Amino acid sequence: MTTVAIPLPDSVSENEARLLLAIKLFETGRVSSGQAAELAGVSKRTFTELLGRQQIPIFNYPPDEVARDLANA
Repeated sequence: MTTVAIPLPDSVSENEARLLLAIKLFETGRVSSGQAAELAGVSKRTFTELLGRQQIPIFNYPPDEVARDLANA
């Protein structure tokens, strides 16, 4: 894993920056929920709850694929 040093404004804590980075990386599909939770320094369950509070879906499953799977079920 790579380590990066980023200067933050006083209004942003390191924990907040780590969480927001983890959320964005998960949202864009760059990391798994487990990797994002580890980056944020929280449990996978807590990370999932935080995603819900930010209204970010846990599953990235396009509606057309859901419809096709239901039709084939």
